[in-house]
Amino acid sequence: MMTEPVDDALFDLWHETTIRVRYAETDRMGVVYYANYLIWFEIGRTEYCRARGFSYRDMEENDDAFLVVAESYCRYKAPAYYDDELIVRTHITELRRRSLRFGYEIVRAADGQIIAEGETGHVVTDREGRVRSLPENYRALLTAPPQQEALAAAQARSSARAVAGRVPEGSAPE
Repeated sequence: MMTEPVDDALFDLWHETTIRVRYAETDRMGVVYYANYLIWFEIGRTEYCRARGFSYRDMEENDDAFLVVAESYCRYKAPAYYDDELIVRTHITELRRRSLRFGYEIVRAADGQIIAEGETGHVVTDREGRVRSLPENYRALLTAPPQQEALAAAQARSSARAVAGRVPEGSAPE
């Protein structure tokens, strides 16, 4: 069975998630530790999916489909610091029958500077790790514009996380 080609306009649909750098994500100099960017990429793609009406858990529990990270890439362009508000921008850069790729930009909200960009490549597997096709219902959701209700809920979660991740003034070590 052939799947329809993906419209190139899909690749221009970015989803934005706001986070705030927590003290635990920085080194002694207050600069973000490099591995945290991959965690933020995961947050971005999770929220991208939620904005389209489904979660990773839905895929795993209901359809035995897992998005396994097969490769990741991150280019660091500028440092992020403790308490910076960051925007994780996520979009799909490639969608195939058994794999997909997400692209990311992490932008400092205060000045709009792109501080990192990257990609993750995913292979679709079953729970035993055997490669399988992406279920058609998820392909349709991934290629659809964000659902307004899901988008509003995702933005509320993102805002709550940004506030919750903030350390109250005067409580962080000097």
